[in-house]
Amino acid sequence: MTGTEPPPARVGFGMSPPDRDSVRRGTPDEDTTEGNEQEVLPADATVDLAKERADTGIDEVFTALDTDLVGLTPVKTRIREIAALLLVDRARSRFGLSTSRPNLHMCFTGSPGTGKTTVALRMADMLHRLGYLRRGHLVSATRDDLVGQYVGHTAPKTKEVIKRAMGGVLFIDEAYYLYREDNERDYGQETIEILLQVMENQREDLVVILAGYKDRMDSFFVSNPGMSSRIAHHIDFPDYTLDELEDIGKIMVRLEGYTFTSETEQTFREYLERRRDQPRFANARSVRNAIERARLRQASRLMDTDDEVGKEDLTALLPEDFRASRVFAGGEEEEEEDAAAS
Repeated sequence: MTGTEPPPARVGFGMSPPDRDSVRRGTPDEDTTEGNEQEVLPADATVDLAKERADTGIDEVFTALDTDLVGLTPVKTRIREIAALLLVDRARSRFGLSTSRPNLHMCFTGSPGTGKTTVALRMADMLHRLGYLRRGHLVSATRDDLVGQYVGHTAPKTKEVIKRAMGGVLFIDEAYYLYREDNERDYGQETIEILLQVMENQREDLVVILAGYKDRMDSFFVSNPGMSSRIAHHIDFPDYTLDELEDIGKIMVRLEGYTFTSETEQTFREYLERRRDQPRFANARSVRNAIERARLRQASRLMDTDDEVGKEDLTALLPEDFRASRVFAGGEEEEEEDAAAS
């Protein structure tokens, strides 16, 4: 994807991008930041912050967040606060007041399917627009991408991922798995040490975002105080409310070209009430999976009929398409393998 192409396919509602290295606003060798050195303004000069904001185009990022993600008001508010801080910092630099780059490394905590990956993607875009990242792409990684299987394997793996992320954001999901206290021969500590060096010495060219469950990330930071000291922003992603989950489902259904009858809406809400109290519930990810299963049942239902079908038949999801779920029989719903992702 080049810098002139539209953003990647919709990845909102807690859905991970299709490929860890495909979420990027520029190619690996592309550097879209132009030199913007300016003369220091005199003390009696003024800066039009509204124009500065409009020129960066960050409002497009905010609009994309509102479009991609239902709810998450505290998260969106924090993103806007960070943007405001950086915009003001840019204005201060015009007067020669700012002397150091702010620390932008972050930690996103929350349950699966709450939109952490999507927000990280938009954050990379925003930081690029504000001039704090020269490329503004996102590289997503897990322990398997960073930690090797034998002596001498970890450093090359970790450095290769970091190299791909330079100029953008490195998003490490379930970052607490990098540290395994019960295994003295585990190679994850080597990855952590490399990350610590890069986060300190190359923070002007890379932003690292760690993500995972809050309690596990808290334990990770206790065990790795050096990592904790390098994180400037901790953002917690709340679980979606029942109303928000219902809204997410309706949006997903509409985007796929389907419809709910009034009876289906009631059944879908009942499904969500039951499902969210079960183990391994993944917020928006579970909503997506439920709708996918309903589509499969609808297709099977239509194939079993001898009658001709029209557009309404092909688009309507009926209550029985959801009630066939084991959730209504008191069983647990099976989730996709990626349900634990952010």
